[in-house]
Amino acid sequence: MSRDPGVTAMKNIQYPAVAGLFYPADPMELRKQVQTFLTEGHGGRVKAPKALIAPHAGYIYSGPVAGHAYAQLESAANRIRRVVILAPSHRMAFSGLCYSSAEVFRTPLGDLDVDQAALAQITSLPQVRLSNEAFEGEHSLEVHLPFLQMTLEQFRIVPLLVGDASAEEVAEVLERLWDGDETLIVISSDLSHYLEYEKARRMDAETTRAIESLEPEAISYHHACGRTPVSGLLVAARRHHLSATTLDLRNSGDTAGPRDQVVGYGAYAFA
Repeated sequence: MSRDPGVTAMKNIQYPAVAGLFYPADPMELRKQVQTFLTEGHGGRVKAPKALIAPHAGYIYSGPVAGHAYAQLESAANRIRRVVILAPSHRMAFSGLCYSSAEVFRTPLGDLDVDQAALAQITSLPQVRLSNEAFEGEHSLEVHLPFLQMTLEQFRIVPLLVGDASAEEVAEVLERLWDGDETLIVISSDLSHYLEYEKARRMDAETTRAIESLEPEAISYHHACGRTPVSGLLVAARRHHLSATTLDLRNSGDTAGPRDQVVGYGAYAFA
């Protein structure tokens, strides 16, 4: 559940950058579209997931795949109180991980409070720094918020953008925020980019094997735009003895685009 934007007063707000571009700006249309993705997403395959990997393209392209990831949360609405979101930076280069000074992230569905206490747990790490500029115009984190608003109830978010960092640096951040069943981790990543359809399918299958076997060293620059946060999750998942389940694996040639140059999308759950 999200708070109505009208009740948010005197707070630092991160306004949506891609509403009306990557997803509908109209709340009713947005709810209807996300609900369709969730309904078609075959929920219940993974009980009580600790972490999800889901894509971040425009909903017409990746929304059907993301729906498979978020549909797994249908039985967790009352349990999850914090969502840690790690997304790759597309618009600004920086070292490490960045957080925003925003206290609230706004979408057409309402406002989401940032978990300031959780942020305080990681700001002492040398790879974590404040950068509001990194969040300007960035879509990779924002597009996940309506899915969370449609599946969970009362929760706060820890929104982080990932730049040039090692898998271990990401895993260290995740360890500090790991906690128990009340904390969900969401990793934002698309897979291969602008390959011919069959080449993309082969490369995305390689990436999927690496994710399922928890082998971050097998994921290169070309396999996934969110390879760094994905790799950090895989390191943490090994330490916590989690297993990965592939929920969906498609590309834009399967959803809403031509097949000469496609972008790959995968949905994965860890429990």
